[in-house]
Amino acid sequence: MTLSVEVLPESTLRDAIGLLVRLIESAGALIIFIGAVWAFVQFVRAGIRGRGKVAGFNRIRLSLGRFLVLGLEFQLAGDVLRTAVAPSFAEIGQLAAIAAIRTALNYFLGREIAQERAEIERSETTPPPGAKGLPT
Repeated sequence: MTLSVEVLPESTLRDAIGLLVRLIESAGALIIFIGAVWAFVQFVRAGIRGRGKVAGFNRIRLSLGRFLVLGLEFQLAGDVLRTAVAPSFAEIGQLAAIAAIRTALNYFLGREIAQERAEIERSETTPPPGAKGLPT
């Protein structure tokens, strides 16, 4: 005699997870959209003010990269959640491919962000050419 207790029917669980996946993926898309709008506004403001210096644009790119990385993390979380209930082998394969692509994107974005941050820090600590140091 087998006793089986079902807390939630699988179809209800799939529907609930489907809703959660849409919410999480929407949050990721919203984060990316907000980051793109913010970066565009900052870009326009820098252009209008005439401060089209490389360091200013690097700061904008750095901030946009952070938004992209965070948004991609949300997208990946949605993909993982989608396969939480009785995934098929096809779904697992798709998840593996998507996770590999998004992880690679995150890795390279993170690396570029670190390089940009280091470049900005170097430019802030290095005096401009021709500037005289403090008298000793």
